[in-house]
Amino acid sequence: MYIYLSILNLLTVWVMMAQLQQGGPDEKEKTTALKDLLSRIDLDELMKKDEPPLEFPDTLEGFEYIFNEKGQLRHIKTGEPFVFNYREDLHRWNQKRYEALGEIITKYVYELLQKECHLKKVTLPVDATESEPKSFIFMSEDALTNPDKLLVLIHGNGVVRAGQWARRLIINEDLDSGTQIPYIKRAVEEGYGVIVLNPNENYIEVEKTKAQVQLSSDSSDEPAEKRERKDKIQKETKKRRDFYEKYRNPQKEKETMQMYIRDNGSPEEHAIYVWDHFISQSAAENVFFVAHSYGGLAFVELNCCNWVSSSEPLDTSVESMLPDCPRVSAGTERHELTSWKSFPSIFKFFSEALEARTSSVKPTPTRRSNRIKYEEL
Repeated sequence: MYIYLSILNLLTVWVMMAQLQQGGPDEKEKTTALKDLLSRIDLDELMKKDEPPLEFPDTLEGFEYIFNEKGQLRHIKTGEPFVFNYREDLHRWNQKRYEALGEIITKYVYELLQKECHLKKVTLPVDATESEPKSFIFMSEDALTNPDKLLVLIHGNGVVRAGQWARRLIINEDLDSGTQIPYIKRAVEEGYGVIVLNPNENYIEVEKTKAQVQLSSDSSDEPAEKRERKDKIQKETKKRRDFYEKYRNPQKEKETMQMYIRDNGSPEEHAIYVWDHFISQSAAENVFFVAHSYGGLAFVELNCCNWVSSSEPLDTSVESMLPDCPRVSAGTERHELTSWKSFPSIFKFFSEALEARTSSVKPTPTRRSNRIKYEEL
């Protein structure tokens, strides 16, 4: 099996009373007047935030957005691109709205992988019980049986999930630049089997019960005397903290806990699991990886080429101080666009690597001699 790799690179309101220098009658009168003024203000009302409920639609249509024929997210009524600052001076609410839309888009991309790309969804772990947390990947029907070529796609870290390169590009640019769909369609056309990894799907979140919340706050191995002193300080500050919390987070969100997925609790574990149970079991003589950003750390001891963000034209050699894969420009200075801008060059690299091996000629990109440690990045 021959392996080839392409790496793509509160607003807070504070009411303060200044200390006035002790002096004559004028200063004392000012102090008295200021104290009287503050006593008349209902600070509890003052600190309340006029924030709408954190309740958002669960469909694109509910948000009044849709992807047009060019794969661009547009408002159904106005035809305008997505607007982040939907409500002025409410950044937290706008961010929550953006995240809610992002979750809908993740599910939308999953549907496209199955309906447009004809990939099947495979549950992980392969022997998962009905009750345990699960993850999944996507595969073409011939991913494990294709005797010639297999393409493995790995996104970077963060909020992105299987089939995505960058959520921001999907929302603000289009589906072609932000998803892996162009790679999948091109690969299928050229006779590759396809596996799409999902390395950020490491756990599920469940709401804590009242007993769990109490246990997490009480469980401590500290001596009783030290804990009592700590509790006293906490009680003294609790009222003040709760006071300001009404402004910072007026809608107290539910406490959750993370339940990690067996053998897939981190991107690294996920990559190893998929390698052991799928990639290494495939019939393909040649396996190709396209890994964006952090996804490239999972597979580095390979015959590879790294397209990096640069102002240089596409495929121009870029120097590096690290003992890395040969580096060339992706033709863009925007990191999130490197996968899309280098798209045609990557498949050209794969084709040349195959031709070179078939003709017994060494490929132009050289094999790495030293693995880069994570600490060196």
